[in-house]
Amino acid sequence: MQNPALDMHALIARLFPICRSITGDGVRETLRILREHIPIEVREVPTGTEVFDWTVPKEWNVSDAWIKDAKGRKLIDFRKLNLHVVNYSSAIHQRMRLDELRRHLFTDPERPTVVPYRTTYYEESWGFCLSEEQFAQFEDAQEYEVLIDSSLQEGYLTYGECFLPGEEENEVLVSCHICHPSLANDNLSGVAVAAAWARELAGRSHRYSYRFLFIPGTIGAITWLARNEAVLPRIQHGVVLTCLGDASDLTYKRSRRGDAVIDRAFCHVLKHSGQPHSIIDFFPYGYDERQYCSAGINLPVGCLMRGRHGEFPEYHTSADNLNFVRPDALADSLAKCLAVVEVLEGNRVYLNRKPKGEARLGKRGLRSDLALLWVLNLSDGDHSLLDIAERAGLPFATIKEAAGALSATDLLDPL
Repeated sequence: MQNPALDMHALIARLFPICRSITGDGVRETLRILREHIPIEVREVPTGTEVFDWTVPKEWNVSDAWIKDAKGRKLIDFRKLNLHVVNYSSAIHQRMRLDELRRHLFTDPERPTVVPYRTTYYEESWGFCLSEEQFAQFEDAQEYEVLIDSSLQEGYLTYGECFLPGEEENEVLVSCHICHPSLANDNLSGVAVAAAWARELAGRSHRYSYRFLFIPGTIGAITWLARNEAVLPRIQHGVVLTCLGDASDLTYKRSRRGDAVIDRAFCHVLKHSGQPHSIIDFFPYGYDERQYCSAGINLPVGCLMRGRHGEFPEYHTSADNLNFVRPDALADSLAKCLAVVEVLEGNRVYLNRKPKGEARLGKRGLRSDLALLWVLNLSDGDHSLLDIAERAGLPFATIKEAAGALSATDLLDPL
């Protein structure tokens, strides 16, 4: 990338108008665009496929939707904003009075200028979302013509997988959801950071293999897990990416295990960044970390975000738009992910070959240094470099550099 921050924002802008859902052509179009940036294999799973306790639903697509007043004026127009249609709405075309239509209209009274985002994935229904200001145009005496030109039929659940093989079979899993329509932060910021991360790694060698998943939320993660149980033992580290483009401080949500290496790596990077941040413990709600950390799976997968699930005013509304996501926030989120890669890739165990008493550093051309002494003291075959960095209170890069200097002598060997 020439300018990762601007490139990520430009990708979000290109994907923003697409009407995505948990199935359908919007997901396919999104993956087609992502394939221009990174090597993605597209997978399709047929409607009716049993995946653990769930079933792959029918495929939904929508081409048009509107509400017209008695004069034929469009008061609500899907083609101007795809959030206007309740996601997964059944098809309808009929006239009705406001007292009947009102049951199918959804607003946010606390924020009268925004359009909320709603879904009806697993219950056949229909509806429109609109602002309170738009609803004020409706009159009780009028009859309205309502159209939702949609289909709900046998089809597929579609997801994308970018696998970058490394020196080892052990894997790092990176997951983001691609099931929301025009929401820039909750959805597309995670997609853009994941794509930039994969593109960065694709151009260099790495110890671990990396698997990037671009999947519909909940049902997509469950489907992938059900189809890939043989892969799960290879996943050593993982993170879900979401809401990474707003101005909030970064938050890392630990995995269910709580002290997995990925948890410690993100905590270490955020601590030594010197920037405000939050670390929160796992709880079984939020994004797809709750699927990867379910009781029968229990993968070491945390979640990195800025604005938290349901806690920022723009969440699941039309205010989560292109102006809400910032290139500098995207770039900082990517930088933290790449810093964690450096920790994971460099986190090895070493053995001190002269462990009795302090070794003479001077005769080996080394000056006595606290980082060198910590590495020598704890390199007993049991402590990793991350263990040492945490114990010493020093940045991982400093400890890794010290280990490199000692390895160039007869004092330290990697195990």
